[in-house]
Amino acid sequence: MTYKSIFTVATHAGQVPQTIAAAAKLCAQTDAHLDVLALGVDRTQIGYAYIGSGAVLLQVAQERAESDARDLEDAVKAAVAAESPGLRASVEAAVTQFGAMIDLVSQRARFADLVVLARPYGKEQGAEAEAVIEAAMFEGRAPVLVVPDSGLGRAAPRRVVVAWNQSREAMAAVRAALPLLKQADQVAITVIDPPVHGPERSDPGGMLCQMLVRHGVRAEVTVLARSLPRVSDVLLRHVRDKDADLLVMGAYGHSRFREAILGGATRNMLEQTTVPVLMAH
Repeated sequence: MTYKSIFTVATHAGQVPQTIAAAAKLCAQTDAHLDVLALGVDRTQIGYAYIGSGAVLLQVAQERAESDARDLEDAVKAAVAAESPGLRASVEAAVTQFGAMIDLVSQRARFADLVVLARPYGKEQGAEAEAVIEAAMFEGRAPVLVVPDSGLGRAAPRRVVVAWNQSREAMAAVRAALPLLKQADQVAITVIDPPVHGPERSDPGGMLCQMLVRHGVRAEVTVLARSLPRVSDVLLRHVRDKDADLLVMGAYGHSRFREAILGGATRNMLEQTTVPVLMAH
């Protein structure tokens, strides 16, 4: 398997150059086609009564969303033009209400091998950035590569950390990341506080390591103690210690509501990461 269709969504003009640059690097590496959706979002809420100025407010919101979509489309086209002439890309602009955005994004993501998106938390990022990631993963069933503020770095990572906890989400992420793992010089399968009575109690990460080695991946297992309050903190420190170019992890092992209210490894990693994170659910 390799990535031949790469998809990204632009919702914030400030993130467009780095996201397009990251996606273009991957396209050049795998000879893939890039599809870009420039999305203007109408944030008025269906079902609410805007007494006295309802029609005017709805019209203004629609016009603002259309203007945003045009501006984003122009920014995307400029960013695509700045890349290699060999980049094959298509750009589509669309306007949607926030509630309908999930269906629109997931329908496009469903036909992509990989979705590349900017980090959803940061200056001027709106609620739609996180919603786009969740739509691609949950409804679109696509793996998502989240690019940090510093950009992608290299298209073919040399050192990769795989967060392994035996979950189906983690396995989905590993399978989606195989094209990148096979190119890496070193893949560290990282297990944090493995359960004493789990199915891998005698050899944590051993079966995954065996599977990856059979694919030609240069993998090894690292078992870490939970020496910090949060698993994500241990993982982030390990990524820094390994000087990793990429983190691969399962996403949203808990419900999205619990992650949003109480926090969780997925949200914490996306808030703090300085390296690209490839996630799947």
